[in-house]
Amino acid sequence: MPAPPIVEFSDVTKRFGDGPLVLDRVNLAAQPGDFISLIGPSGCGKSTLLRLIAGLSPVTAGRLRVDGLTPEQAAAELAFVFQEPTLLPWLTVRRNVEVPQVLRGLPAGVIHATSRRVLDLVRLGDRGGAHPRQLSGGQKMRVSIARALSLAPKILLLDEPFGALDEMTREHLNEELLAIRQQQAWTGFFVTHSVAEAVFLSNRILVMAAGPGRFHTEVAVPLAYPRTEATRLSRDYHDLVAEVSRILRSVETAA
Repeated sequence: MPAPPIVEFSDVTKRFGDGPLVLDRVNLAAQPGDFISLIGPSGCGKSTLLRLIAGLSPVTAGRLRVDGLTPEQAAAELAFVFQEPTLLPWLTVRRNVEVPQVLRGLPAGVIHATSRRVLDLVRLGDRGGAHPRQLSGGQKMRVSIARALSLAPKILLLDEPFGALDEMTREHLNEELLAIRQQQAWTGFFVTHSVAEAVFLSNRILVMAAGPGRFHTEVAVPLAYPRTEATRLSRDYHDLVAEVSRILRSVETAA
């Protein structure tokens, strides 16, 4: 028997106040271990969808379950990585990573051991005593990811975390993110405007349309993991990038 969905949207609608529909009758069943990328034109509700999963905003209508619970009940099972690292400049890297654990009241020994482990995981074990101003943009984002992983989430939500980085740094962090995923079996939801990034990371891509936001097309990505620079050079990868780009152009043209 297949595992039950870890995230399930059933005819979910979202509207802010008396404004227009942001999401209209969204249906989705995400299986444990999925890495799902969301792409689509600006304003189609990609980030809103992540916020619904995280319980940061309530659904207007329909049903949303996260690991069989409401998003609010499942909050401890999720972690969110935003577009900006949002590090506290007066704290060291290690202290920034420890903030969520401190807020949960975990024992000091557990906090210290976990922060060391996740900083090693993102290859920043030697920068724990540095302050954010001493880090590059890519390093700051790795600290943000380490902070999210410190709570051992079942679901990791990532809202364009690499969008402001240069292409080479972005590609390296894509590879690092997948390497981390091999060690920690979380389910990922990733918002991006980059088709190439979505194809490289995901096993499922959901192309969204706007006005109101809804799922237009799902594209399966059968490329084998682990994915490396060789993946980007393969014919299958380039064919998928072209296919998803064509779908996205058709969605944007119809808008």
